[in-house]
Amino acid sequence: MIVKTAEELAILREGGRRLARHVRTLSEMVAPGITGDELEAKARAMVEADGDTMAFYDYGSGKKGEKFPGGLCFSVNDIIVHSPAAGNDTPIQEGDVVCLDFGIRHKGLVTDHAVTVIAGKALNSEDERLVRGTFEALRLGIAQAKVGNTTGDIGYAVERFAKKEGFGYPKNLSGHGVGKEIHEAPYVPNFGAPGSGEKLPEGLVIAIEPMFTLGSGELFVDKDNFSYRTRDGSRSAHAEHTVIVTKDGPEILTVE
Repeated sequence: MIVKTAEELAILREGGRRLARHVRTLSEMVAPGITGDELEAKARAMVEADGDTMAFYDYGSGKKGEKFPGGLCFSVNDIIVHSPAAGNDTPIQEGDVVCLDFGIRHKGLVTDHAVTVIAGKALNSEDERLVRGTFEALRLGIAQAKVGNTTGDIGYAVERFAKKEGFGYPKNLSGHGVGKEIHEAPYVPNFGAPGSGEKLPEGLVIAIEPMFTLGSGELFVDKDNFSYRTRDGSRSAHAEHTVIVTKDGPEILTVE
């Protein structure tokens, strides 16, 4: 989406603030013993109370086009993205690495946001390094979201950091345009060469979302046809903000 009016910008900013608040609340609930079903119920209640809708619900994102059964993605340990919280009654364990990926539609416009947190006490320093590194890569990628830069500039910043830190990064998942729909052009990969890809015009709204693993980064889709797992069973992390490209630099929309 290219933002063209002050009204669109105001809607996206408010939607982003609401979504950031929801994700913070949900992340604070992550602790040993809680289930995806409980987090889904909380997510639905918060969104309904605001008069908004859950952007992911009923979205045709399954391997065979199946519609997503809930509004919250709840991806644990070797699951990197797209696992439904709805219907998941398995309690979180101490030290689990938990990604919450959530989108809402506020007054017709979509924002998208993801965080990864560790439930309780981390089992080891590598899990902590993975989570910290994913957020740092997100910061580096966002810094490249400038008018005249390219999607390749964003991807290169993320990839360079991943290689420096020894993280795996999948190449079959990426960031994307967002705003009027959940997924729009352009494709915003987590790898690339400087100056490659599509130019970033003023007003473009994109979701930047590094995804890292402690292994190779190779993935497969689980039997539920939604959840992407690491092929080697390594732990994974994911961080995402919705950003607008402005003449003054990137503006993060999904902040309180």
